[in-house]
Amino acid sequence: MPIFLLIRHGETDFNKKSHLAGRLPNVHLTTRGQQQAQLLAEKLSQVPIKAIYASPLERTMDTAQPLAVARNLAINPLDDLLETDCGDWQGQSAKLLRRKKEWKLVQQHPSLFHFPLGESIAECQHRMVRAIETIRLRHQPQDIVACFGHADPIKQAVAYYIGLPLDNFQRLAIDVGSITIIQVAENGSRLLALNYNPAFTWEVLLPPTPKKRRKRPAA
Repeated sequence: MPIFLLIRHGETDFNKKSHLAGRLPNVHLTTRGQQQAQLLAEKLSQVPIKAIYASPLERTMDTAQPLAVARNLAINPLDDLLETDCGDWQGQSAKLLRRKKEWKLVQQHPSLFHFPLGESIAECQHRMVRAIETIRLRHQPQDIVACFGHADPIKQAVAYYIGLPLDNFQRLAIDVGSITIIQVAENGSRLLALNYNPAFTWEVLLPPTPKKRRKRPAA
């Protein structure tokens, strides 16, 4: 049963601004995202990783690079690990997308949703599982492999392997720079860790501190 480290890329400006990056080119890591990539490499430097696979997008390749250097491994780009093809929604802000009538379908019944001029969520899950099964067949049962990808495809893969209906996959959380660990075999699978964040602090769970209003000078 090979062990898969499913790692989400580090922070980008699109994440910070709540925009849907999709498959846009030249989306790179922020300074914080680069720090997350370095921290991942430090945390995993002693793990006997046999191979590194990554979505070909810049933000995933950039996140994988420090680990590849630390472990002296090549990064194997794999198209099936790509971000969801969001079609016409690509590059738009979540604020604007929430106004669309389709937004409710995405949240409540994602298994039925197909991105305009893109792929369906079910298709995305299918190719993500195909990626993991392809990699599994390349490796020995005791191998550990790292796969750098994106939030929703990782959640969809986890949902498949733990038997969670696709309509409920958004109940899972996959933060930037996080590690999710699954063990996969022909006759079953186990979720060993979900959304482990090496840089976790309790502050991320607290509501943001409201900004103080500046007092206007008296007239």
